[in-house]
Amino acid sequence: MKKFINRPETLLAESLAGFSKAHANILNYDAEQKVITRLNGSEKPKVAIISGGGTGHEPLHAGFVGMGMLDAACSGEIFTSPTPFQMEAAANCVENGAGVLFIVKNYAGDVMNFEIAAEMLDCENASVLVCDDVSLPKDHSAGRRGVAGTLIVEKIVGAAAEKGADLATCKALGDKVNEATASMGVALSSCTVPALGKPTFKLADDEIEMGVGIHGEHGCKTQPLTDANSIVAQLMTTICEDLKCSAEQSVLLHVNGFGATPSMELYLVYEIASQFLAIRGIKVVRSLVGNYTTSLDMAGCSITVTCLDEALLLLWDAPVHTANLRWG
Repeated sequence: MKKFINRPETLLAESLAGFSKAHANILNYDAEQKVITRLNGSEKPKVAIISGGGTGHEPLHAGFVGMGMLDAACSGEIFTSPTPFQMEAAANCVENGAGVLFIVKNYAGDVMNFEIAAEMLDCENASVLVCDDVSLPKDHSAGRRGVAGTLIVEKIVGAAAEKGADLATCKALGDKVNEATASMGVALSSCTVPALGKPTFKLADDEIEMGVGIHGEHGCKTQPLTDANSIVAQLMTTICEDLKCSAEQSVLLHVNGFGATPSMELYLVYEIASQFLAIRGIKVVRSLVGNYTTSLDMAGCSITVTCLDEALLLLWDAPVHTANLRWG
């Protein structure tokens, strides 16, 4: 294993320290709690949007703290949920009279710890559970996982909160975006967790892992490597069948890299996916391509499609200024 690392047990703290210094103009960092917060919050009461999870998915979540998106992000160790005490500290830091909305990926540890944190708070709060991974059936015992669609929920809900929407409205909006979003991923290789020192699973040179999550786990099926057209068609067919997109539907198309796939390949995937949608009369009106919800150094990508109406489109386009997403 070759990595820029001192010791696995200090990697998180050192990385967050560097991240916060690099973006000190927009972020605060609580080194004791490993919580990143927005530097210049709203002067008026505003719903505080908080997310978090294990590290290894950068720039999710800390990279999306700032104006128009998250007010705070809690960072656990690699692929390990942050603690309820981190979440409580984040909420107490950024809540300013309008309540707290937690955006939670559907993984058992995250769900449990965010629920505990919610019970610990004195302020009004609610949660949105993101479960956009359509590689798993809706009736899966643990539910569908929250993956790259988390970014879409965070951006749109963050914009609504910035505009003054109340807690109930932000909660309903987050649930709506989650329902309108479907993602599916494929891996060409596993990832290497520094503390483990070796890939979490093995693939032959002529194999891919279909339906992977973002924690280095096996997917739903190991299958032969084929050309990009066939791989993308498999992903897009599953996504579109789940969303039941009709012709003339406007969508956001997000191609997300898992950390080790070149931009050239990600844009190829985008081209194939956009053609798949165009043939079916589905209109791609917004796009996002790049490494946003990663799995350390995994080679592969996921595709996310979100059905948009005019209200959601306006919120997606609203100004945002974070370390890793900014426009307007």
